[in-house]
Amino acid sequence: MPANSYLTTDLCDQYSDQISIAQPIFNNYGGLIRFHGPILTVKVFEDNVLVKKTLEQKAQGSVLVVDGGGSYRCALLGDMLAGMAKENGWAGILVNGCIRDSAEIATIGVGVKALNTHPLKSIKRGEGQTDIALSFAGIDFIPGHYLYADEDGVIVSSEELE
Repeated sequence: MPANSYLTTDLCDQYSDQISIAQPIFNNYGGLIRFHGPILTVKVFEDNVLVKKTLEQKAQGSVLVVDGGGSYRCALLGDMLAGMAKENGWAGILVNGCIRDSAEIATIGVGVKALNTHPLKSIKRGEGQTDIALSFAGIDFIPGHYLYADEDGVIVSSEELE
């Protein structure tokens, strides 16, 4: 499927028995509203060291799903990490938590969805886990599955949808 050529509404209509639909809790912040790709995961709590380490890797259209425990006490992503994601080929980032530098992130050609914004940066201990199944927003996010996001929401499929 060509980049950004799908609509989650159409995918829901066509593949309703093959997808999971996230609860509508995420706001759009990135320069790309529509994005999709295979999932990589990070689970952290108010610590974004593993988010940075993951985004430093070349991605070729992957989507980073960050489970920040739904914390509203600090940001897990800012403009520098969003810029790094763009440079390294990430399609998007979904954050179960907050981001900061939202005005700058809106100008960067990468998808970013998060719960909200917060001006405080995170701590830097390097604690957390990578490449594990995550559950939030009413669905599971499994590494290697595919995430599709646009103005209407976020869906996940075990296989790439055509």
